[in-house]
Amino acid sequence: MRRTEVARQLGGFVREHRTDGAKRLRQAGIWLVVGAAGTAIGLPVAIASVGTVHGAPKLAGLLLGVGLVGWGLGIWRLVQAFRTREQSFDIHERGFTHRVAGDATVIPWEDVALVSASGGDGRALADARGMGSTCEIRLHSGRRIRVDAFTEDMRELATVVHRAVHLGEFPQGRGRGR
Repeated sequence: MRRTEVARQLGGFVREHRTDGAKRLRQAGIWLVVGAAGTAIGLPVAIASVGTVHGAPKLAGLLLGVGLVGWGLGIWRLVQAFRTREQSFDIHERGFTHRVAGDATVIPWEDVALVSASGGDGRALADARGMGSTCEIRLHSGRRIRVDAFTEDMRELATVVHRAVHLGEFPQGRGRGR
């Protein structure tokens, strides 16, 4: 759906919030490398430690555990990156659009049931991993849209949606008074 059609339905355009899919892919790659390294080092150590009771079995377990966690987190981020490729949120005066992989869903403010945000405690490392701050937008239809720290200015997005839905303070489009 083109932005001009959306503007007719939802009013003037206010701002766009894009999700950084490349950062998710980079994280997936890092975790997959960690998983491969842990597995590649852990398997020979596990094989060599057969029949011993001292430190080698513990080390093998640690390395294989790191490998398993790396593989799990890497695959999770890879799936997440694929499912949310080209994701963005376009805020308009009377609602927003949620775009994912070329598909756009028009969501008027009255279709939003609840907006909840968590995190935001300033943990830079958690936010860099996309796990520190999250926002969930629940629609009356039961659909849930989850937004994490990979979306630029996610906190501002959550604030604008919350104000529009719960306080009746609607954003103003470009060229209008604030």
